[in-house]
Amino acid sequence: MYNEYFGKKILIIGGSGTIGNYLVRRLLQEEPQVIRIFSRDEHKQYEMNIEFQEDANRLRYLIGDVRDLQRLTRAMEGIDYVFHLAAMKHVPSCEYNPFEAVQTNVIGTQNVIQAALENNVTKVLFTSTDKAISPTNTYGATKLTAERLISAAEYQKGSRKTIFSSVRFGNVMGSRGSVIPLFKKQILESGEITITDPDMLRYMMTPTQAIELILQANELASGGEVFVLKMPVIRIGDLAEVVVEMVSKKYDMDKSIGIKCIGLRPGEKRYEELMTLDEQLIAVEKEDMFIIPSLIKGNKSAMAIETPETTLRPVSKSVVFDWLHSENMV
Repeated sequence: MYNEYFGKKILIIGGSGTIGNYLVRRLLQEEPQVIRIFSRDEHKQYEMNIEFQEDANRLRYLIGDVRDLQRLTRAMEGIDYVFHLAAMKHVPSCEYNPFEAVQTNVIGTQNVIQAALENNVTKVLFTSTDKAISPTNTYGATKLTAERLISAAEYQKGSRKTIFSSVRFGNVMGSRGSVIPLFKKQILESGEITITDPDMLRYMMTPTQAIELILQANELASGGEVFVLKMPVIRIGDLAEVVVEMVSKKYDMDKSIGIKCIGLRPGEKRYEELMTLDEQLIAVEKEDMFIIPSLIKGNKSAMAIETPETTLRPVSKSVVFDWLHSENMV
């Protein structure tokens, strides 16, 4: 399906994280010439080197930071496709260290753009978040700014042919730092888990869904678009109960596991959004995603999309259980 990667050179920025790991595994099936994994996490790269030992001849591991334009430019030499996954993504950390978030998420993204243009990269795909819509925290604000930088790269590139686009994620279930590993750790160590609000609703996707969205988006991209997966909504209280049930059964725990509500953290919202009202007026609807065309290019669609907030209906706990089981997340 994605034979455009056959024999190509690929760079994954932030490639040692959860999504990067899944993306490497998926792209190796397309038989690229080389995949360069660029991140600042030496230990994670070491673990990946062991995990992907059979494909060592096609993988290169580069230590570096998106804040370092010179290092990025060297890493991008001869590259055909760039997947930009690197970010400061934890809401409390970004709130407490806002300028650090700006340097990584905003300035780092501009560095990616400049390095890609200098090296005549074919396509750059940036991974954003639903928290970029009407942001109430630093993380969302920096991701929104980075999205705009990617779209504005259509202005900057001049005669260069590099195609820039973004994909907007919800929460990726089971990713490093997400609530599922945290719940599991709390259950095993303290016998109690903490949640902010049981009625909080979140758009969620499995890692497999995230990877397929990335590849579909990159194939369809013509410049400046934002691709948004049609994601199911999960009630956090239901997710917590399912994880408690699965962990208790797996580790044969007889004691009762408590669920403690601690309230919203600074900058957190009870409900997330997929698109702004203006974006809904121009978005093109596909079977499993929305495509928001570049505002810079002036593309229009007569298709209006029902406001996501009016259709937030969480899936059942049995569906959540099936997802966690199928992806072996607990």
